[in-house]
Amino acid sequence: MDIDKETQEKINELQSYEQSLHNILIQKQAFQIELNETENALSEISKSKDDVYKLIGNIMVKADKNKIETELKKRKEIISLRIKSIEKQEESIQKEIDELKKEVLKKIK
Repeated sequence: MDIDKETQEKINELQSYEQSLHNILIQKQAFQIELNETENALSEISKSKDDVYKLIGNIMVKADKNKIETELKKRKEIISLRIKSIEKQEESIQKEIDELKKEVLKKIK
């Protein structure tokens, strides 16, 4: 099949967008895992009536329950914002991919 230069460039651009989307999805997955871990930690802390410990490097130290809870809530908020930002990027890139696919398919047919 003979593809003109413009169509080939669009195909290359499409591949680039798909790679970007793949990278964004990997980042999103990592943040979602971190968010789940943070939510689990918050849940365990709220159940705890005893002392709370924090892991610092290879050492576990006693920590203030309220302080740890506040830190985890802030962390959860930051992670949620990052996920929302990534989802906006994902949506934008997916739109570009869809448009490019339509253009390429029109030229190929």
